[in-house]
Amino acid sequence: MKLSINDVRKFYGEGGSRVEVLRGVNCEVENGQICVLLGPSGSGKSTLLNIIGGIEKADSGCIDIGGDCTSEMTEKLLCQYRREHLGFVFQFYNLVPDLTVKENIEVCEYLSKKPLNIDELIKTLGLWEHKDKLPNQLSGGQQQRCAIGRALVKNPDILLCDEPTGALDYNTSKEILELIETINRKYQNTIIIVTHNSAIRHMAHKVMKMRDGQIIESYINENIVSACNLEW
Repeated sequence: MKLSINDVRKFYGEGGSRVEVLRGVNCEVENGQICVLLGPSGSGKSTLLNIIGGIEKADSGCIDIGGDCTSEMTEKLLCQYRREHLGFVFQFYNLVPDLTVKENIEVCEYLSKKPLNIDELIKTLGLWEHKDKLPNQLSGGQQQRCAIGRALVKNPDILLCDEPTGALDYNTSKEILELIETINRKYQNTIIIVTHNSAIRHMAHKVMKMRDGQIIESYINENIVSACNLEW
């Protein structure tokens, strides 16, 4: 499902302290692409991701997904939009501590009309041997795999990943990026990754660089590098 971002602006604060965080952002992400949104802290990339995800509202402009414009949606329609079209992966896992791996993933299975096969997904995530464990019995990488599975089981059109490797060490980060690559190839979800790690751009189909609330560069990656070969 194609994503179009049209002249999106966002302000925080009032009066003299009013700050423009997004300054008329325009871009497109084609169906099935991995897109990396790259920029330093404060560049506006997480705010843009939250607006795409319907978590925050733009002050002007439109997020268009498959012909539906989020700025025209009521809160009820936004909730339906998030449920039917989006999956979210954050830096921190936010798993339910009293539920097993399989149960944490099943929580979101019930939100979808077209969920993925949960046993097949758990095997793809590399968690089959851990499916009956609680989160505190898992490593950080395994918890992030579970969080990705929870987001993915709905079979969302777009998977939004906000610094998905930010809390992980180098080797575990590469494992998670390889998993994201495998998911994109197997399920054909559009995936948007927000990161400040410039090395991750090499595995993406499309790269957008942000600075001071604007996209300063956007390009298609002609020489994609497999996640396993990334170095930083």
